[in-house]
Amino acid sequence: MALLLQATLMYSLAVVTPAAAASEINLPSLGDTSSSIMSREQEHQLGRAWVSMLRGAVATLDDPLLKDFVEDHVYKLAETSQLEDRRLTFVAIDSPQLNAFAAPGGVVGVNGGLFLHAHTEAEFASVMAHELAHLSQRHFARNLQQQQRMRIPLMTAMLASVVLAAAGGGDAGFAALASTQAAAIQEQRRFSRQNEQEADRIGITNLQQAGYDPEAMPDMFERLAQLSRFSRTPPEFLLTHPVHQSRIADSRNRAEQLSGNDRKDSVAYQMMRARVQLKYEQSPGLAAQRFKLLLDEHDGEHDAARYGLALALTRSGQYDDAAQALKPLLESRSNDIAVNLAQVELDASRDQTELALQRLDRLLAIAPDSYPVLQSKADTLLGARRYKDAEQVINRLANLRSDDPDVWFLAAEIRGLAGNILGVHMARAEYFMLAGDLDQASQQLDLALKRADDSFVMTSRINARKQELARQREIIDSF
Repeated sequence: MALLLQATLMYSLAVVTPAAAASEINLPSLGDTSSSIMSREQEHQLGRAWVSMLRGAVATLDDPLLKDFVEDHVYKLAETSQLEDRRLTFVAIDSPQLNAFAAPGGVVGVNGGLFLHAHTEAEFASVMAHELAHLSQRHFARNLQQQQRMRIPLMTAMLASVVLAAAGGGDAGFAALASTQAAAIQEQRRFSRQNEQEADRIGITNLQQAGYDPEAMPDMFERLAQLSRFSRTPPEFLLTHPVHQSRIADSRNRAEQLSGNDRKDSVAYQMMRARVQLKYEQSPGLAAQRFKLLLDEHDGEHDAARYGLALALTRSGQYDDAAQALKPLLESRSNDIAVNLAQVELDASRDQTELALQRLDRLLAIAPDSYPVLQSKADTLLGARRYKDAEQVINRLANLRSDDPDVWFLAAEIRGLAGNILGVHMARAEYFMLAGDLDQASQQLDLALKRADDSFVMTSRINARKQELARQREIIDSF
């Protein structure tokens, strides 16, 4: 998947002319001339249009805790990176396969499988730091500049091959891609290796500056090398990030020069790993057995295993056992959002709605803008059929996360049950715009306009969204 994404962006962005970028005054770092090919603002606009098409082609994760963890940690890494344009957008792909990627315009993507293969928070951060380095050095724009004499005009075929592969077309998608890029692949390889080396060097420095153990990067590389060595079909991440011994040795040497008293792991990260492990396990019951064994191996002193066990027991209907597993965590980590939301899920499953809402309100008093807590409250109110109350909460969340299609999808459902039909059309329009289905978005805005009656404010708002939709369509049509 990562190979498809990188290749598509590399060639799709070739449609932007140098003249169109002439007005850009922000030069990239390292003194490169990539802005003569594509400005940062063009990268930003194209990246946002592209990610909407990706969301429409692949299944994504809608776990608020997991998404919030990724966003929070990547933003913290960005603070110590060389990235100048920090308008980031994220996509979490629902796949147990190892993969992560960065695309022009600040698009950062991860598969759920990254949590399965990165055994510590520092290893997870090492992958993210590497991807941020690709963005800060504008490798896609520089690749485009490097091969502008080899531009391939078959953009439509390239994009179609990506969508085909992402949607499950498998080998057919790869075959289509191979046919469209054959003329440029050899020329691309040398420059791509240089990009990887540069991303390693900058990423490992960023990793250490962010407070992580830089040894995590070569540790992760060694694990990736083992995966490649013993598998006929290496992880998708290795297709665009090949690992060889000289790369491991170079990163190990750099890490040894930077190493200090830096952190390696956290309980919070291991809890997110437990959530992902539970999701991709065959059943909650089997997951519960695995977490129980892990907990027993550590004599009951493994908070992440206990957390995973409590979630698995709740989802398998063993509520009393889940409460018993969760109790020590609630005592030792009383303000931890993930732990408290596990109790909220348990209370809601037992139809103890008021207890769940009381706990959520206590959390909101501490973290009033928490994405996971707000969505949990909206879900809890929805389950209790308190639709008007749920609508107030989801509207607040939509204002905070206006670029999150999962939030708009839930908003459309809640508004419909609350009887707000105009709000349904508006929420659906936002969802379809973010998911790349512009025809459906246009239809929803037309339906909303009919229901706006003579409201000047609402009519103006709808027309503004129609203009934004037209602009987004122009960008996508340029592919």
